[in-house]
Amino acid sequence: MVAGIGTDITEVARVKKACEKEAFLAHVFTENERKNSGWPQRKSWAESLAGDFAAKEAVAKALGTGFCGFGPCDIEIGRDLRGAPLVCLYGGAKDALRRIGGGKILVSISHERAFAVAFAVIESERQEG
Repeated sequence: MVAGIGTDITEVARVKKACEKEAFLAHVFTENERKNSGWPQRKSWAESLAGDFAAKEAVAKALGTGFCGFGPCDIEIGRDLRGAPLVCLYGGAKDALRRIGGGKILVSISHERAFAVAFAVIESERQEG
């Protein structure tokens, strides 16, 4: 059963410009996310962080709260060994997941030069029937 869904689209250039400010980076992205994106050395770091940003927004929407009661760093986007995105929740985001009876979070991220898009589905821990 689905406990929540969310989607987001983000402009890569907007995230790139915002990342010029250290305060934005520290408020929105965890140290692991910055490292995994290759920021600032890798050429495609902005696309990677824009995808992670869109995924955070999509997860916050799937939780049904947006960023109310927690911040962007309470949702961390990582990667498995094959590069597929993984979601780890902390603090208020983890509490929000418990409140909706959520379990596993599935997320898909895609980007091209100008935009990044993400879709999140939260599976319910509760069984029907």
